[in-house]
Amino acid sequence: MADPSSYRPKPGQIPDSPGVYKFRDEHGRVIYVGKAKSLRQRLANYFQDLAGLHPRTRTMVTTAASVEWTVVTTEVEALQLEYSWIKEFDPRFNVKYRDDKSYPYLAVTLNEEFPRVQVMRGAKKKGVRYFGPYAHAWAIRETVDLMLRVFPVRTCSAGVFKRSAQIGRPCLLGYIGKCSAPCVGRISAEEHRELAEEFCDFMAGRTGAYLRRLERRMQEAAEEMEYERAARLRDDIGALKRAMEKSAVVLADATDADLIAVAEDELEAAVQIFHVRGGRVRGQRGWVTDKVEAVTTSGLVEHALQQLYGEERGDAVPKEVLVPALPEPVEPVAQWLSQRRGSQVSLRIPQRGDKKDLMATVGRNAQQALALHKTKRASDLTTRSRALEEIAEALGLDSVPLRIECFDISHLQGEDVVASMVVFEDGLVRKSEYRRFQIKGFEGQDDVRSMHEVIGRRFKRYLQEKQKSGEWTEEPDGGPAAPVDGVLTAAGEPDRADGRPVDDDGRPKRFAYPPQLVVVDGGAPQVAAARRALDELGIDDVAVCGLAKRLEEVWLPTEDDPVVLPRSSEGLYLLQRVRDEAHRFAITYQRNKRSKRLKSSPLDAVPGLGDTRRQALLKHFGSLKKLRAATVDEICEVPGVGRKTAETVAAALAGAAPSAPAVNTATGEIIEDDGAPPAALSAERGQER
Repeated sequence: MADPSSYRPKPGQIPDSPGVYKFRDEHGRVIYVGKAKSLRQRLANYFQDLAGLHPRTRTMVTTAASVEWTVVTTEVEALQLEYSWIKEFDPRFNVKYRDDKSYPYLAVTLNEEFPRVQVMRGAKKKGVRYFGPYAHAWAIRETVDLMLRVFPVRTCSAGVFKRSAQIGRPCLLGYIGKCSAPCVGRISAEEHRELAEEFCDFMAGRTGAYLRRLERRMQEAAEEMEYERAARLRDDIGALKRAMEKSAVVLADATDADLIAVAEDELEAAVQIFHVRGGRVRGQRGWVTDKVEAVTTSGLVEHALQQLYGEERGDAVPKEVLVPALPEPVEPVAQWLSQRRGSQVSLRIPQRGDKKDLMATVGRNAQQALALHKTKRASDLTTRSRALEEIAEALGLDSVPLRIECFDISHLQGEDVVASMVVFEDGLVRKSEYRRFQIKGFEGQDDVRSMHEVIGRRFKRYLQEKQKSGEWTEEPDGGPAAPVDGVLTAAGEPDRADGRPVDDDGRPKRFAYPPQLVVVDGGAPQVAAARRALDELGIDDVAVCGLAKRLEEVWLPTEDDPVVLPRSSEGLYLLQRVRDEAHRFAITYQRNKRSKRLKSSPLDAVPGLGDTRRQALLKHFGSLKKLRAATVDEICEVPGVGRKTAETVAAALAGAAPSAPAVNTATGEIIEDDGAPPAALSAERGQER
């Protein structure tokens, strides 16, 4: 790793003006490109103490060996130059969206003498009018088939067109009325171009005037008793309406807009774009990217805008672009979009109405795209096998870790400290084997000590299951439980095909199956604590590693430096997925536990008092405060409550601290159960203290 101070520019060398900068590695390759309103202020942020940098930024500056910059006059020029350099150098630490497929467009080749309608993919060509992108090529062909009845534009290839002109006979489409056959001179080049331009106008959303014109011509033909021509016009109108129905109206007033939504987690982000033209969704596309740099939602939106409009001009940039978060600053990006369109472009976040509802739909598509991407990547057998092999090679294991257990600690400022254990077998989750733990050994916040306790408890159970007979049941908190009577097969004599110890009814015994790899959510301290817990139990055949949140380094207990897996490594992806699942499971348990604690009542701890009598007591007295002030004789007046139960309730409430009063969050007023004003409450509280 390089020391950033070795290539840090001298004070005063960096200009205080807008510009674009490049970081290069020791081989001269560009690894990161960025822009700044002030180069001096931005670059100074990269050369501060490494401990204060974002982990991904720290990795970038320690990989780089030099930095250079180019001064520009405006932020808009910086935005354009940044896009050009990212496209040219393909730097590894920049966010790069990758299409999950090549999207087809409906294209009209207006650059030819006889324009042709066709499906086109790939880079856009000058002089060609594009509509879309579409999700599937067959959707384009269905639309074109309906519209050729009204707009019989040429769809044949250059070879077919030339051959028909040579023999003097049109192709089949010319005979059935779905081509105007310019190849044999049925219409002139000017008339055919006019037909193609009408086709483009209709596809661009200018449909109302054309339909009204056809309806007027149909009525005129009917009045003149030319019923065959009127019937043909009626069928033409029906065909156009069916083509329009394929894309329903989503925004009123024939709005032209692009809606961009982002779904992200700590590792990846998915972007979905809906192209709305004439109020109808005319196209949809999506990208997925690895978050290889420290980037916010605003940054992801800015990168998406660069990717989407970097090569576009004119009407390809709509009048309105709706986004979930505005780039910071927003003015240069909006000005850049306006320059590319040639007129003002509105870049904003929808706040209400149909546009906000449609943005929510686009957001759901982005979430589904991200989930589908992760599912496809995780479910592929070949990919999983490669991931396990990469993990085994990187960690120096004798065999691939078919069972991986990951542990995570969760708490809220030292309260409700819990832990989770998730299990992956053959690279897939096994939720039936998940376990939850409460930290009981101490009070307060100490992740390292908590990790030591949890690992010790889990593997102590493993040794007990292995050495003793009898079935062990897990307490609700996941802690040790007492054995119960029963017969157990020897640990060395598994009854199942997968080699797991089982009891008499064939069910696998809890904690009896050891993992080949333990992953802890944390860095070197947590890894050392886990290894120490295993050593104390005499377990030396289970490997341990750690993966800290938002980091890409794998920590081993015997190494001072982390193991760095390639960013594209499937092994790293699997470890990250295991870590994220453990974090999700732990924080869900911690939130549920905290919620139950906040909702708990002193009556919950009264032995023999069920829900029915609890509700009866509260209904009779009206509040817990009045129940606490009641005598034993008054409590006995409640139906179903005897004197012994009343004495137990009174004793429990006398020993419990009074709960805090409720507060009206809108006004800040204290809400009293008995209607007492806040002043009276204050006096009463003074007496209680």
